[in-house]
Amino acid sequence: MSWFRREDNRIESGANRVRTEGLWTKCDGCEQTIWKADLEANLQVCPRCGRHGRIGARARIESLLEPGCELVDGELKSTDPLEFADLRPYKDRLARAQRETGLNDAIINAQGLLGPHRVVLSVMEYSFIGGSMGAVVGETIARAIDRAHDTRQPLITVAASGGARMMEGIVSLMQLAKVSAALARLDGAGVPFISVLTDPTTGGVTASFAMLGDLNIAEPGALIGFAGPRVIEQTIRQKLPEGFQRAEFLLQHGFLDAVVPRKELKAYLVRALAFMQVQAS
Repeated sequence: MSWFRREDNRIESGANRVRTEGLWTKCDGCEQTIWKADLEANLQVCPRCGRHGRIGARARIESLLEPGCELVDGELKSTDPLEFADLRPYKDRLARAQRETGLNDAIINAQGLLGPHRVVLSVMEYSFIGGSMGAVVGETIARAIDRAHDTRQPLITVAASGGARMMEGIVSLMQLAKVSAALARLDGAGVPFISVLTDPTTGGVTASFAMLGDLNIAEPGALIGFAGPRVIEQTIRQKLPEGFQRAEFLLQHGFLDAVVPRKELKAYLVRALAFMQVQAS
């Protein structure tokens, strides 16, 4: 009978493993195993070491805006102007990303209340082809800027991107100039613009709107830069310091105004907007 009891226990253990499979994850910072529900409740920040994981655009909007906010400008879809193909056609990449994320492209615009302040919010989605900026992303951000300009509501962008979407070639690169010109118009109107940089913010997104905020804020440990470290080292023929493209290093050297933990970001933005709008008036 003891043999049957051991076998039954082994079957139960297997069943338990099946029921709990996929409920745990490993932190890339402290390498500790974390219950996924705890990680989600903590906005994808490790409760042990504080490492900030990536968070989706929808979750980001929910964490910043009050209930009842409105999603706008979501009808645009990318085309394939170059009929580009590498390992697989660009059209297939777009279709797969749209299917997996439920978005038309790598960005969501919203408007609503952030605390007591009515704002225009534009948030990038990294899981959509690396958050790359093509024609749709550029046009969507430009529309957010125009809406902020016309309504005189502060603009907040949240960047999470590998840079320009090269599958669209020059059409993608043109977005850098278009968005930067729109921000110059917003600045001329005296409307506040806050840029939040998350992990990663690189390439053409860093080179355009992400570093043009009246206030530039980053999350802890965020990778921020234009070119990769290997390219820079080969160009200047010097060894770069450890962590030189991380948020804390950039803050220390004057490229950022603040590094703010994710759970404190909303309260920080509320205070910043109160100050900036008083100054603007």
